[in-house]
Amino acid sequence: QIIVDDDDSKVWSLYDAGPRSIRCPLIFLPPVSGTADVFFQQILALTGWGYRVIALQYPVYWDHLEFCDGFRKLLDHLQLDKVHLFGASLGGFLAQKFAEYTHKSPRVQSLILCNSFSDTSIFNQTWTANSFWLLPAFMLKKIVLGNFASGPLDPEMADGIDFMVDRLESLGQSELASRLTLNCQNSYVEPHKIRDIPVTIMDVFDQSALSTEAKEEMYKLYPNARRAHLKTGGNFPYLCRSAEVNLYIQIHLLQFHGTRYAAIDPSMVSAEELEVQKINLHSSNEQEEQ
Repeated sequence: QIIVDDDDSKVWSLYDAGPRSIRCPLIFLPPVSGTADVFFQQILALTGWGYRVIALQYPVYWDHLEFCDGFRKLLDHLQLDKVHLFGASLGGFLAQKFAEYTHKSPRVQSLILCNSFSDTSIFNQTWTANSFWLLPAFMLKKIVLGNFASGPLDPEMADGIDFMVDRLESLGQSELASRLTLNCQNSYVEPHKIRDIPVTIMDVFDQSALSTEAKEEMYKLYPNARRAHLKTGGNFPYLCRSAEVNLYIQIHLLQFHGTRYAAIDPSMVSAEELEVQKINLHSSNEQEEQ
């Protein structure tokens, strides 16, 4: 746990795993309902392959600028100049806002945006955003749970939702209220400020909280982004489809191998692994062309 603001109540919780010699790690930012440990499947797999990954849980921030300022101080504290960001839903929006915020002296080397969005108005909640802080915790939890999938699900997806419900229960009223405020406060990403950052857009074809319009908007915003589509995975593919998600993360980070922005220990990049990656990259490109 780390405090970087003047306010002692703002505590960042994080898991920092993998080789500390890596100066450009992959940082995970959770969705509204998530804590740092929702990315445990990524932490376990990626560190096993030699990557340095950091999963975060943000403190209570009520606006995007305040969040960006706090996150910059955290990176300074961790002595990280540039980072790769994986953001899920709200985490993806905050990742884009941070890239935009630091565009004059860039801190974001690349982005992986999972089930994410670029404009908060899609939730039609901008007018209520300023009243979330008044609501009791059980009402806030009800709002969040309303976006979780219902109906028959395969066991892995059901387990993923159970895990997220459990994490949601662990969040206090102010944590939830502040995240919902960040999620719905009137704001959008200015793409011209982050046009040069390599982006992978990861989304699912089955039921998720994101509308088709929101996805289309993301594709338009990042016409050169790589697309990582999962047939299924719902709102939390990193939990219930972790093998696919981890593969897409590796493919995304492959372009930085051998540079100072590599998120992996060079001694762990075996020729065999690179070969596997190339095959996967090739097959995924073929699928996109079909």
